[in-house]
Amino acid sequence: MKVLQHSEHTLKTALISKNPVLVSHYEKLDAGERRLMNEAFQPSSDLFGPITVHSQSDWITSHPEAPQDFEQFFTDNHRNTPGPKKHIIYIQSIGSLGNTRVISEEYVKWLKGYCEAFFYGLTVKFLEPVPVSATKCSFRVNEHTQNLQIHAGQILAFLKKKKPKDAFCIVGVTMIDLYPRDSWNFVFGQASLTDGVGIFSFARYGKDFYSSRYEGKVKKPQQPSSSDYSIFDNYYSPEITSILLWRSCKTLTHEIGHIFGLRHCQWLACLMQGSNHLEESDRRPLNLCPICLRKLQCAIGFNIVERYKALLRWIDDESNDTSRATPRNSSDKVNLPKPVEAFKDWREWIIKCIAVLEK
Repeated sequence: MKVLQHSEHTLKTALISKNPVLVSHYEKLDAGERRLMNEAFQPSSDLFGPITVHSQSDWITSHPEAPQDFEQFFTDNHRNTPGPKKHIIYIQSIGSLGNTRVISEEYVKWLKGYCEAFFYGLTVKFLEPVPVSATKCSFRVNEHTQNLQIHAGQILAFLKKKKPKDAFCIVGVTMIDLYPRDSWNFVFGQASLTDGVGIFSFARYGKDFYSSRYEGKVKKPQQPSSSDYSIFDNYYSPEITSILLWRSCKTLTHEIGHIFGLRHCQWLACLMQGSNHLEESDRRPLNLCPICLRKLQCAIGFNIVERYKALLRWIDDESNDTSRATPRNSSDKVNLPKPVEAFKDWREWIIKCIAVLEK
């Protein structure tokens, strides 16, 4: 394992800049916000630590990229910025996200609530779910896994056409595996930053995806007809667990962060680190490092302590859109508590941050 330890000077410059205008902006922040962000370059900080590289297959080793500090983000004229006329994040589910419509609807609500807290100050709306057939995308059976896959690039084109005029971005979510082109095995997600669209699959985040027991396998090896979408009818969706929700929230906010113009983080352990595989993705924290937090605050304009409190409410408020779900055309009610067990360590971390902010 290798630890990427930057100097105090390097981290301070990446966060604050040497540009007098940006230094002045930083000094005008609330004292508590500066106190929290200054943890970025405190060697003894227990809130923000260095990036650890565990193998040559990790992203930062296998995909060399130029780092992006706050000044580079601030001066990027091509990044997307929300405004009064484009201030809504839309979520479009494609296919079922759960093994019943009720579970599928609740899952989208949990993701919506999380995104509203994470991108505090923006509105998040979910569009009416659509079946795979509505996208008219190509699909295939993966020769290695025998699981169905849908074409990511063609879904991006579908989402671009559906993007509302008041959208900052529109992101598609699905429990069906993705592939970007015929020569590729799979992809977790794909986005067009210029168009403000993205598509992300949570299929491989289910606990049994890589197991021989995975129920999503196509039972009889076949090459389905390119126009017969009936193969997706009642297609298997993984069990909704706390880990699946934790991974889904992490992926969704990471990819939307890219649409804001945040590049892969190379400063500290951070949500915006790249990941090449599931193990590396799981090591990545849910939180933004101070450098990326300042970027997002600059883009949206939120109060940091209020944002953390909103995230805390999302974890604690299990009744938020979730305690009772009523199936359509039925008087029966289903008890669906939000599975937040995997978020408990992060909850304690948020409480520590709030204490620093309010000291």
